[in-house]
Amino acid sequence: MNNPVILYDGVCGLCDRLVRFVLKRDQRGFFRFAALQGQFAAKALSHHGKDAAQLEAMCVIAGEKSRPEELLCKSDAAIFVLRQLNWPWKAAVLLKIVPRGLRDRVYDWIARRRYRIFGKLEQCAIPSAPERERFIS
Repeated sequence: MNNPVILYDGVCGLCDRLVRFVLKRDQRGFFRFAALQGQFAAKALSHHGKDAAQLEAMCVIAGEKSRPEELLCKSDAAIFVLRQLNWPWKAAVLLKIVPRGLRDRVYDWIARRRYRIFGKLEQCAIPSAPERERFIS
């Protein structure tokens, strides 16, 4: 895999905003995107022992030629994504000093309320023509 893939909840308003946020700031086209509700996510997560239907977290599938593919979820995924963007977003790497358990508790608190706060979409948002090539069905 050449580019990390962000797995997101395709009907979550917060996740939709996150995807739009990354698309706008990822000038080099580093990230690809796949909705948790799609076949790609189901197969990729199954490979890592996870069930997409049971997931309430954003995940990133990342790998390099010299390292095996890894699955990052919750706060680790968010920090990974922000770290790949330009300043000031790269500074999110400083969040790594906060213990993962605490970071993930905050993440889980937001995740449990995401539909209530940010709404639920009827379907996945349709990307513009230039953005489509970055999405995996």
